[in-house]
Amino acid sequence: MPKPGLCGLLLSIALVCTAGAQQVSFHITPLQPVAELRTAALKAEPPHEQGSFRPSDLVEVVKLDPTIKLDIRYATTNNFLGTPVYTQARAFLQRPAAEAVVRANQSLKAHGYGLILHDGYRPWYITKIFWDATPDPQKIFVADPAEGSKHNRGCAIDLSLYDLKTGQEVVMPSGYDEMTDRAYADYPGGSADERARRALLRQAMEEQGFAVIPHEWWHFDYKDWREYGIQNLRFEDLGK
Repeated sequence: MPKPGLCGLLLSIALVCTAGAQQVSFHITPLQPVAELRTAALKAEPPHEQGSFRPSDLVEVVKLDPTIKLDIRYATTNNFLGTPVYTQARAFLQRPAAEAVVRANQSLKAHGYGLILHDGYRPWYITKIFWDATPDPQKIFVADPAEGSKHNRGCAIDLSLYDLKTGQEVVMPSGYDEMTDRAYADYPGGSADERARRALLRQAMEEQGFAVIPHEWWHFDYKDWREYGIQNLRFEDLGK
């Protein structure tokens, strides 16, 4: 892993430092062109799951609370693959999880912050693109499509805080989707203010039934994720 705070190239990995509100995403060099990976992923089938699941009820989070902001980088070139992989900049979750995010957002207002979402429900084929594009040393940061992701179930959210006074995203110990040890939920580096903001985000989410994952301070799984199946609906097909 790159040393904390180090910007440079290592094993074809480019770590771009964040600066203020305009945060530039960490980048990798995909193992294959993303367009080729997309074609293959769209032809592939998600893993077959046994058992019964709750009916899916994916809702658009910002429609429940317009004070929640969006920065859906996978719909832009500002992501770890350097190219858009989503066709629309939207964030969906299963309704109970979405309502829990709204409650967390409301609780943070007393501290001067609101939530900014980077990703929610993720079609399974996108998970396959991420896995197939990522070099082995960084695969701990992406989900194995053979098992599926909690994002595929609509029960995982990637998010951070924005300052209510400035409207700008805050600085955390690492940038979003940074594939280094700085991204770890318990990484001891960074400034005291950065760690305090990270802890505040974690507390607000845990109080609403979410759990952070060890390698990504921004990724939270909802408690009921096991009750929903893996989905592969594209954003443009949701709501039809």
